[in-house]
Amino acid sequence: MAANSSPIRRSFPLTKMGERPDPARHAYRKDLADVALAGRVIASHFAAPRSKTLSSAADLHQSPDENSERVARLDEGAPFAMLDSRGGWAWGYGGEDRKVGYVRVDALNG
Repeated sequence: MAANSSPIRRSFPLTKMGERPDPARHAYRKDLADVALAGRVIASHFAAPRSKTLSSAADLHQSPDENSERVARLDEGAPFAMLDSRGGWAWGYGGEDRKVGYVRVDALNG
């Protein structure tokens, strides 16, 4: 193990739930959450985000549907932290505001 790395945590204590993180800026669902939220939220699985960038400007949606509410407009080159992708959609958080939502997979690089 490198001198500056810490051991991987294999378990997290269940503690009294305090105020939940803002779901608009913290990526968690019942089935999946950002590993950075382990110990703060309950989810079936936790994942480390994969760093992507927008290959072109794209809308960030509330759900994986072009007709769902638009959460934000992400500019070309904006960062996107992807936690899940299926059905042509990627779920995670992006832009300078780190807003959570779904973007079309074909709008991502990396």
